[in-house]
Amino acid sequence: MPLTRRTLPAAPAEPYFRIPVSPDDSPERLVAKAARVRPTERQLAWQRLEKTAFLHFGVNTFTGLEWGTGDEDPEIFRPTGLDTDQWARALRDGGFRLAVLTAKHHDGFVLYQSRYTRHSVASSSWRGGKGDVLRSFADSMRKYGIKVGVYISPADENQYLDGVYANGSARTARTIPALVDGDDRADRTDLPTYDLDATDYGAHMLNQLYEVLTEYGPVDEVWFDGAQGRIPPDKVEAYDWDSWYALVRALAPDASIAVSGPDVRWVGNEDGMARENEWSVIAVKDSGNGKYDRVLPYDAADEGSRDALTEAQPDAAALQWWPAECDVSIRPGWFHHADEQPKSVEQLTDIWYRSVGRGAVLLLNIPPDTDGLLPAADVVRLREFRERTDRELPRDLARGARVQEDRAGTRTVDLGRPTAVDRIRIAEDIRHGQQVERFVVEAWADGAWTTVAELGTIGAARILALPEPVTARRWRLRITQARSAVRIKEFGLYKAQV
Repeated sequence: MPLTRRTLPAAPAEPYFRIPVSPDDSPERLVAKAARVRPTERQLAWQRLEKTAFLHFGVNTFTGLEWGTGDEDPEIFRPTGLDTDQWARALRDGGFRLAVLTAKHHDGFVLYQSRYTRHSVASSSWRGGKGDVLRSFADSMRKYGIKVGVYISPADENQYLDGVYANGSARTARTIPALVDGDDRADRTDLPTYDLDATDYGAHMLNQLYEVLTEYGPVDEVWFDGAQGRIPPDKVEAYDWDSWYALVRALAPDASIAVSGPDVRWVGNEDGMARENEWSVIAVKDSGNGKYDRVLPYDAADEGSRDALTEAQPDAAALQWWPAECDVSIRPGWFHHADEQPKSVEQLTDIWYRSVGRGAVLLLNIPPDTDGLLPAADVVRLREFRERTDRELPRDLARGARVQEDRAGTRTVDLGRPTAVDRIRIAEDIRHGQQVERFVVEAWADGAWTTVAELGTIGAARILALPEPVTARRWRLRITQARSAVRIKEFGLYKAQV
């Protein structure tokens, strides 16, 4: 069969996304390098989403487990009322612009018609073995204007039981895709193939990535975690990150790769909470096979300040733009459990302030139930959550106001008359990096500037809820410490309607 063999394209020139450092760099030089780190266009697009959705769905939905075993009977997967349009409408009404589906969780069960495993919807009697949750999901999301993301777990309990995952095989050159008996692509003369180094299981992942990224339309996010599976410690699989990343870049060049990926990092908890001062520039180390990891512990209280960069320096290979994603489930579990209830609007709003309001992106999981629907209580809660955050920042009172700005980054806003304000939203233009280390918000009252708030980082967004409304005509944002020239994109003033 004639095939179109393609060389993987060279990585795009992104010289300021990751800047090398050395133990010899002085503290001043280290900070100067941090000031030069910039996000890629891909990362900027992801950051603008602010709030994304997660959908954990699979055999665990029917077994009641959070982590499957890999030997489940596919027949248990029978979501007879599956309605992905209902998912999409609920997410749209909840204000989400991207959704990530667990196309494969750690158990290895696949929600689409894969050629490379029988542990999938093809082995269920649901829809006569022809069902394809991923296709329905992708079609519905696009129909309602929502971008498509896929979670393909690196861990695979089923492939471990089949002797493929963590079998000790060497990395060798593999041609992707590897055609199987009766492959419906066998007669294609234009099928692009790629030669990539991988273990047996690494090649299995590459073949599944190829299917997902070539047969389901544009994918905007590929979500990996670092799970290894519940296997003996001497059976750890060394993931072929470099080859996986290269294939994603070739087939979905606009897709962000999270969380075990170069574009987006895990914030370090599953509570949806960013740090009080969350930096998008942190120190990273080369972990092998093309993967970079954080130097400091994932739960460190500080990953990007001057002190943190100095602490990480002896083990750091580079400083990288690696913004935080805050993942949390609307219910206690990641998969649906009938005895659980969704978080309250107040809880979700607090999470929003501590994630989006601290310069991160919120990834909220809403798990479908055994019917294949988002529960009615969750659908209502999503709408209430959006309505609540809309009321938190209803109208920017500073829009159209007279603004003065000096070279030091101080911005003064004259509202024209005394106006009550109790919410403030500030943003740097992160195309020029993250620079602000300390800032003050002040209001002109009784003939003098009075401090309203004094905090650290700004980054992509900082949303402040004042304990009490402050009434003033003139407001000022003053940068008191920064790494380099500051470019403020937004200084919004609001009066909440809650």
